[in-house]
Amino acid sequence: MSDLPVVVVGAGPVGLAAAAELAERGQTLLVLERGDHAGAAVAQWHHVRLFSRWAELVAPAARRLLEPQGWQHPDVDGYPTGEEWARLYLRPLADALGERVRFGAEVVGVARRGRDRVVDDGRESEPLTVHVRTVDGGEERITARAVIDASGTWTSPNPLGGDGLPAIGETAAADRIVYQVPNLTDATVAARYAGKHVVVAGSGHSALTALVAFAGLAERHPSTRITWLLRRGTVGAVFGGGEADQLPARGALGMRAKAAVEAGYITVVTGFRTEAVERGSDGRLVLLSSEGQRLEAVDEVAVLAGFRPDLSWLSEVRLALDATLQAPVALAPLVDPNVHSCGTVYPHGVKELAHPEPNLYLAGMKSYGRAPTFLAMTGYEQVRSIAAALAGDRESAERVELVLPETGVCGGSGVFDAQPDDQSSCCGTPSGAQDLSLSAPSAR
Repeated sequence: MSDLPVVVVGAGPVGLAAAAELAERGQTLLVLERGDHAGAAVAQWHHVRLFSRWAELVAPAARRLLEPQGWQHPDVDGYPTGEEWARLYLRPLADALGERVRFGAEVVGVARRGRDRVVDDGRESEPLTVHVRTVDGGEERITARAVIDASGTWTSPNPLGGDGLPAIGETAAADRIVYQVPNLTDATVAARYAGKHVVVAGSGHSALTALVAFAGLAERHPSTRITWLLRRGTVGAVFGGGEADQLPARGALGMRAKAAVEAGYITVVTGFRTEAVERGSDGRLVLLSSEGQRLEAVDEVAVLAGFRPDLSWLSEVRLALDATLQAPVALAPLVDPNVHSCGTVYPHGVKELAHPEPNLYLAGMKSYGRAPTFLAMTGYEQVRSIAAALAGDRESAERVELVLPETGVCGGSGVFDAQPDDQSSCCGTPSGAQDLSLSAPSAR
């Protein structure tokens, strides 16, 4: 199979980093992206500023590929927006990779050639087949010696419902609910929320970003009401490490959100697990919890409760996934927010990311399943290790080195429900938390 390409799914930050690593090692590769340009998912949150510096957002192999072509590295101490990350880095990287990146190609399935997931006979001697739907509705089969799924989780946001499924009435209220951080710098978008009762549901960095933005809107439009809905029983360490955070912008985000709450712009409601969404006679929403609580006269809801991997198109390959997180079984204990100590995530690479299906890997945010603690540099080291293994350099593949900045929020949706007020035992030195950019790095 040595003449067959390694297919990378997704032209986001981690997918393109994988391509750069493979290209540097002389491997035949093909990146498939369903969007019409690199970083298509990043472009959907173009207004959000990352809390990682440029120094942590450019993959080493990508830099080595770009600089000989005249590319200039942005200020290493700057903090780009999503738009800047895509324009100044991801699109030039895709251009440098040239015809090895295809756009308008949606991966809808991966299988072992001629065998469904049940068949053992001849499985290891057959290549993988990647089933593609093109932008014009056509179908294509691409034979591959390996597949790296770096498609992210952006297209699969968690619902408002407290049990992991949409609340009763949530789908019917879709005209009043968004699952992304609204761009309040856009006058049209801001007008939708100004003077309204807005509910923000979620406890991660996307939620904190939205709260800071809505607090600014409330300052300009005092009739705006903001309610912050938390499933956990207490606010606890949700604001992060503050000045102790090794990512200063991440710490500053938590402090700004905390200041907005203390200033009275935001009302906090804890222990609220939404069970139903009703529409009142005035057209406004009523949220009901599983404990009988009611939140009335709601105009708009921003659900920012994290993401989950879409595994539907991997149904015919053999994956070894943790029952709780839907992450690879060897990786899950290192990142599980329910149990791990919130210290630095251990270095991991091809060994932790391997599956029973040979030469198939989940990388980037998708590899973390439902765990919320992901940084771009984690994905870059993952794909460096995978590319080394595929090139036959096992020593380099297993020599994984990664040091992540500490003191981020480590608890995802549903974590810490019954924690006491003093949560220092868990989150005194939380782990590296996800970049806003990598809630889901690329569209499939």
